[in-house]
Amino acid sequence: MVAAGVDADGRPEGGTGRGRRVLRWTALGLAALLAGGAGAGFLYYQHLNDNIHQAALDLGDRKAPAPTPNQAGQTPLNILVIGSDARDSKENQKLGGARETFGSPPLADVQMLVHLSADRSNMSVVSMPRDTLLEIPKCTDPEDGKVYPASRGRTMTNESLGRGGPGCTVATWQKLTGIRVDHFVMVDFAGVVAMADSVGGVPVCVDANIHSKDSQGHGSGLKLAKGTHPVQGEQALQWLRTRYGFEDGSDLAREKAQHMYLNSLVRTLRENATLSSPNRLRRLAEEATRALTVDPGLDTVKKLYDLSGELREVEPERITMTTMPNRLVGARVEPTEDAERLFRMIREDVPLDGKGTGRAPTPSPNPADARIAVQVRGGDRAGRAARLLVAKGFTQAVTDPSAPPGGARTVVRYPSAELEAGARRVATALGLPADAVRRSTEVSGVTLELGPDWHEPDPARDEKAPATAESLNGADTSACMHVSPGFTW
Repeated sequence: MVAAGVDADGRPEGGTGRGRRVLRWTALGLAALLAGGAGAGFLYYQHLNDNIHQAALDLGDRKAPAPTPNQAGQTPLNILVIGSDARDSKENQKLGGARETFGSPPLADVQMLVHLSADRSNMSVVSMPRDTLLEIPKCTDPEDGKVYPASRGRTMTNESLGRGGPGCTVATWQKLTGIRVDHFVMVDFAGVVAMADSVGGVPVCVDANIHSKDSQGHGSGLKLAKGTHPVQGEQALQWLRTRYGFEDGSDLAREKAQHMYLNSLVRTLRENATLSSPNRLRRLAEEATRALTVDPGLDTVKKLYDLSGELREVEPERITMTTMPNRLVGARVEPTEDAERLFRMIREDVPLDGKGTGRAPTPSPNPADARIAVQVRGGDRAGRAARLLVAKGFTQAVTDPSAPPGGARTVVRYPSAELEAGARRVATALGLPADAVRRSTEVSGVTLELGPDWHEPDPARDEKAPATAESLNGADTSACMHVSPGFTW
């Protein structure tokens, strides 16, 4: 039994100030289900559609810019997969424990962005640690009109789900990354257990015997012998929530284990695309749809099935799993400069595995861009940035050598509403996130201020994800979690 005020591993909870036992698991089990495919006629039965819950896609008041199509007119697809710790059903309460948290606001304890490239040749996945500190934007719940004001300062990202629903988590991602999210899929506790059961187990590996339990009772309870073993049901959930016993005992180690599980589940589903039993396949569809909450764009089995067809086109060796590069801030984490580089690669549709440029081509100049006067500030680098803008069609871009250096981040400022659209076009052309565009009375026109985070695009440098993203290839069958010496038996 875990005491009130601690998480599933016995760690004190923060963020909300109230005791809350947070059971962490990987929501990407659903993405794996889709990627693996399950093509059978029963998927079209109406009762499966009735199982699926839906919610609004984006509860924020500002949209991220749409991606630039490639030469074939194709655009990438971005799906945010959310793992909810909700305890709103008997099944979830049994798995989630801590009775004092039943009915409390759910937390988005797993957040993974699945990016399907425009040409559908590769897939990138970016996990964000649940305790990442960021600013949550204002969100409005469309069900009752309740307005949740923007967070005062930075708060933990997992609290976004309790501010009106998954659409606020989507808005939070878009604010931080500048990446347009096309869909979301949210899965609960019971869904992960049921899907692992339905596929007959997912192979996982540990490099030593492990028992995730210490003398104070901290840990998930996972007990496995050294080697590779299929896990299913509650044992699969234990694997996905294990922190004590894996590597340094951090949330980052837990995410690494989740990535290994997901890759293995994708391979299992691909190798058993029809599964061995119609009853097993039927149960998988029933349990998966009951566990789902999706946006209106994915609210039927046919839409999910069509999406699964697109995802399944990607071979495992072109799937790259990553974790948002981060650094410690006390007991929490924050994004680093490498995180912005990773986000920019996603915005520009650059494969994270380094196989092919994948970069969206520079679009033909828009005549409207030539009418936008842009001042560029940034010392010696201002000239290079201005030349880049001219090459992209902003022919009135000029430097302001007398201006002082910019701040910590690159921003595009504009003084009045009629210049906002032009400022946003400049930001999009340079691959800057949406929140880099700011209204300011300190400038007289559209002004680009270069911060230390800006660098001239360099395709060679962007060929592969930063090393700090800890990439794992989807075809890597040799991956094995390192067990901490204090948790062996």
